[in-house]
Amino acid sequence: MTSKIAKGSLIILIGSFLYRIGGYIYKVAMANLLGPAGYGILSLTWPLQGFFIIIAGAGLPPAIAKHVSEYNAKNDIDMVKAVVRISTVMMTALGLIFSVIIFFLAQPIAVGIFHKPEAILPFQLIALITPFSVIVGAMRGTFQGFYQMTNILLTRAVELIFMVTVAVALVYAGLYVAGAVIGTAVGFMAALGVAVYLFQRDVRGKLSKPRKLLTRSKPRLGFAEEINIAKMLILFSIPVVVTGLAELALYDMATMVIGVYYPSSYAGYFNVSSTIARFPLIISMAVATSVLPATAEAMSLRDHVLLKTYILQAYRYVSFVVIPLCVGTVVFASPIISLLFGQEYLPGVFALQILAGGMLFFTLYTISSSIAQGLGKPRLPMYVLIAGTTMDLSLSLILVPPYGINGAAVATTASALFIMVTLMWKTLQLSSVTLPILEYGKIIIAAVVMGIIFIPFPQTKLSLIIGLILSPFIYLGILALIRGLKLEDLKLLYKVGDRLGPLSGLVKKMIDILSRFAVP
Repeated sequence: MTSKIAKGSLIILIGSFLYRIGGYIYKVAMANLLGPAGYGILSLTWPLQGFFIIIAGAGLPPAIAKHVSEYNAKNDIDMVKAVVRISTVMMTALGLIFSVIIFFLAQPIAVGIFHKPEAILPFQLIALITPFSVIVGAMRGTFQGFYQMTNILLTRAVELIFMVTVAVALVYAGLYVAGAVIGTAVGFMAALGVAVYLFQRDVRGKLSKPRKLLTRSKPRLGFAEEINIAKMLILFSIPVVVTGLAELALYDMATMVIGVYYPSSYAGYFNVSSTIARFPLIISMAVATSVLPATAEAMSLRDHVLLKTYILQAYRYVSFVVIPLCVGTVVFASPIISLLFGQEYLPGVFALQILAGGMLFFTLYTISSSIAQGLGKPRLPMYVLIAGTTMDLSLSLILVPPYGINGAAVATTASALFIMVTLMWKTLQLSSVTLPILEYGKIIIAAVVMGIIFIPFPQTKLSLIIGLILSPFIYLGILALIRGLKLEDLKLLYKVGDRLGPLSGLVKKMIDILSRFAVP
């Protein structure tokens, strides 16, 4: 079982990483093809799309995964089939219902709330996405329940490939923002086709396998029993829905408020800044995936020393990598935007510099959330996230009208700081772990000094490239000199060096030099 879990986690981790990278490619392509105004309209479709997908899906995929896995382990195939059938019917019905709802609400939302008639058609086209996305979600939940993680990865890969290629082709063909939205819909349609094939190949046989001779045949489930199964699934999914909506709101609340008060191009500027600032989340999600089961294991063994080690390592690894990334983003914000999205998006530079700090806070919140779940407190992150979302909405309504996208960035960053401090404090309290403040202070000092060294550099793409090459050496050198480099950091660097191909020899030599200054 351990190897199965480890293998499944690795597959999902790789898939999530590739999916996020693909999402960045999609956004960069759309921003360059559509320009700030068109990209701003597209940026407003994503929160609406996410909202309706979460509501229509009712948080059921995790519920499907849990109960399919549970009943399959008991060899209760009738209940497995019932869970799959009932949840799929529920999600299909909800997907169709909310597809109709968004189609008819598109005009009131675009004109009445955002004052942007040009957004009507893109908002209406979200109706194409909703039913396919929720059915794919149901099948992915079933795959997860049977530990078929490769199938989840395959459906995501197909979704991403079709979404990017079709969207780019349709935008080139002159369909503008509508083409980008249709591309997303086609991605989910293609993913659904692959999911159905994989379901028939890998799941159908499991649902129809013969009973054991000594197993009594169960009568067909009655209507009342099916209702009870539906209730069981919904009760499990409610926290998932609430958490999903709160996280979506924290990400995109400011974008929506900008859309209400400013032209669509401003939403484009802000979304570009937010997209770049979120890059460190890829790293935090990788660590979070590992720390949850590790924390749960230490708790089950009642081994506080092991628990403390896991928690401190998780926070340190993320801080060790993400803090210098955020500092570098602040210093080179202008060439980063120019290189990825073009000169048109440079009005978002200051917002990016503010959001870089906000995403640092959110990465540490993500780690705390996984630790809290591993400690058996899954609702705690949800409550903190709801409070942070409420704060984000309030601050956005106050700061966006007078200060525009910079006010939105301050609102998001302040809210991220709040949820990080609150959840980290509570998580450390629950685990009886104290952070070594001096160690983290040295990481901050090394990153800040590195940033100060690069401040005089001109804001050009060449300077950015030079910075990318020199910054690791400067950062690690300063950290070593102030005795902030630990042996566990070097072990991590050695593992990274092994995967750098021709550069591995040079990197390992540098690590050998740094090892003279490392502390236990």
